[in-house]
Amino acid sequence: MATYTCGKCGMSVNLTCAKCDSELVSDSVTTESGATVAVAACPQGHGMIVAPRCCGQDMSCNA
Repeated sequence: MATYTCGKCGMSVNLTCAKCDSELVSDSVTTESGATVAVAACPQGHGMIVAPRCCGQDMSCNA
C-alpha cells in the first residue's frame, strides 16, 4: 500500500478509493501551464486527488 509520510512531523496516511476500495497509487499530472503536480489516483479510473499535504508541505510517498 502506498503510504504518504510528512517529512516534518512524521505523520503517515494510507489512501483508498471509497467507490471500489482500491489503494490509491502515487502519480503525477502536467497542468496546461506545464507544471507537474503530484496526485494520488484510483487505479480503477474513479478519479484522483492532489497528493496529501501536512505541515504546509507535500507528503512523500513510499511507492
